[in-house]
Amino acid sequence: MAGESESYDTPADEFSRRHLSKDFCEVTMKKRLVIIPAFNEVGSIERTVEDIKKNAPSFDYVIINDHSMDGTKELCDRLGYNMVTLSINSGIGAAVQTGYLYGHRFGYDYAIQIDGDGQHDAKFLEKMADIMEAEDINMLIGSRFLEGEGFQSTGLRRVGIRFFTWLIRLLTGQTITDPTSGMRMVDKEVMHMFANDYPKDYPEPETAVTVLKKGFYVKEIPVEMKARASGKSSISFKKSIYYMIKVPLACIMTAIGD
Repeated sequence: MAGESESYDTPADEFSRRHLSKDFCEVTMKKRLVIIPAFNEVGSIERTVEDIKKNAPSFDYVIINDHSMDGTKELCDRLGYNMVTLSINSGIGAAVQTGYLYGHRFGYDYAIQIDGDGQHDAKFLEKMADIMEAEDINMLIGSRFLEGEGFQSTGLRRVGIRFFTWLIRLLTGQTITDPTSGMRMVDKEVMHMFANDYPKDYPEPETAVTVLKKGFYVKEIPVEMKARASGKSSISFKKSIYYMIKVPLACIMTAIGD
């Protein structure tokens, strides 16, 4: 009745009813963030965001618009998406680091990169976060190659991926089957480290070495990825040559430095 106080059988009952409600559980759930780096992704960014909203409802997201020139910003503004726009085109490393800075600034417990080109499938995100929490993992990598399902990348790139798997094993003693996967979830400690220091370009193999050499717990789980939904990759033949020179050297220097 109106005006009557609530009654409880025991102090434990009172605590449970007052504090273990649905609202309380939602408040205490670890905060989860999807970082979406995007450069000229007008053809796929809406699909990417809607996939996250549908299949990973416990996650917030932030689009890091790397000064796109194709209407990506205007589309996101029109759709009311949460977005940070960089004033100049700064590259994938700076875009992702901005996302980690955002996650650290707003107190997120977990952050994961999902590329704006639609290659990463959001249906794996809830499972990844649950595994992170249950096993106290620092970095969880979604690997295309543990089960070999979905899009496996091009033949030439798979050769490069196998090379980096070999190099990381040589430098750290641990095997990462998909060292170029951008689908990597990190905890608060690694997020803080990446917010302060992150490679400018092609960061995945180098940061895998960094995390492993510092003794963090890294694990992979199988995921499926898709071919790029639209547009074209930013890695040209010329950039591929630069990549295969710069990234191995950066991995070696990181391993030596640690």
